[in-house]
Amino acid sequence: MADRHQLLTEQIPHLRRYARVLHAGRMADADDLVQDTLERAVNKWGLWRGVGSVRPWLFSIMHNLFVDHCAVRNAQATESLDDLPDAAHPVQAATQELHFEALELLAALQRLSVPLREVLLLVAVEGLSYTEAAKALGVPTGTVMSRLSRARSQLWQLTNGEGAQRPALRVIDGQRSVG
Repeated sequence: MADRHQLLTEQIPHLRRYARVLHAGRMADADDLVQDTLERAVNKWGLWRGVGSVRPWLFSIMHNLFVDHCAVRNAQATESLDDLPDAAHPVQAATQELHFEALELLAALQRLSVPLREVLLLVAVEGLSYTEAAKALGVPTGTVMSRLSRARSQLWQLTNGEGAQRPALRVIDGQRSVG
């Protein structure tokens, strides 16, 4: 029991990060998803094979819960950057330019489709292998590789290419601000 508790507790930061991305930074929805994931994991603990990390199995549970929730609501989670809570912004104090770049990246991530955003987060941020991400999402490994390639390409286009949408900058008393 203690081992299960420790294994699950160690994964909470990763689950919260993934849930925040899935729910476009809406903390209450993300926390609900984490809670539902942990509840289902405890109830279905006997289904985990005990081989390797528990993280891909938990991400698989979370992904399925999120897909089910989207099917019920019949909508994908996308919000304006203006609607993101302050907690979605970088924790470490940054210069205005770095803060602006971080906001731009968050906005670009939210413009990616959910399947692309999921794969990018699982592989690039959470460090899952292609195989682990494929198992978590219930898709073939080739699909993960394809989605990751498209996600990286679209993210680059959104931040550097033709599709880049940069918030307007204002200069007030020599200080730049987004607005």
